[in-house]
Amino acid sequence: VVHPFTNLYGCRIGDHSRVGTFVEIQRGAVVGANCKIQSHTFICDGVTIEDEVFVGHGVMFINDKVPRATTADGPLQQESDWTLLTTIVERGAAIGSGAVILGGVTIGAGALVGAGAVVTHDVVSGQTVAGNPARALVRASR
Repeated sequence: VVHPFTNLYGCRIGDHSRVGTFVEIQRGAVVGANCKIQSHTFICDGVTIEDEVFVGHGVMFINDKVPRATTADGPLQQESDWTLLTTIVERGAAIGSGAVILGGVTIGAGALVGAGAVVTHDVVSGQTVAGNPARALVRASR
């Protein structure tokens, strides 16, 4: 189900996935089956979201490590002037609202990214991370 007021540009969306309002998914992005993408999320080229992933409201994916408007010589950058960083969100992971996922990372299967986290490095499968920058949460033993 794709709700109204979405911008989808040549992306692939798997069966039974739900895409909320005001979501943009760019050309080259892939969303697997049985995913929930909540409103106001931005998924850029180079992002692959595997099956059964939850993406909260207002999550931003980034695919450029050094964003610039112009080249060193002054003209506006073109696609050939930057390197696309790919990002993978593995099966069953969940990303909390307002998280920012920098390019070039993998979020492992079943991992949980806390709301508002800024993910700058890979997240291990099953791990919970939170904060800016996102760090693994350590559970206190009883």
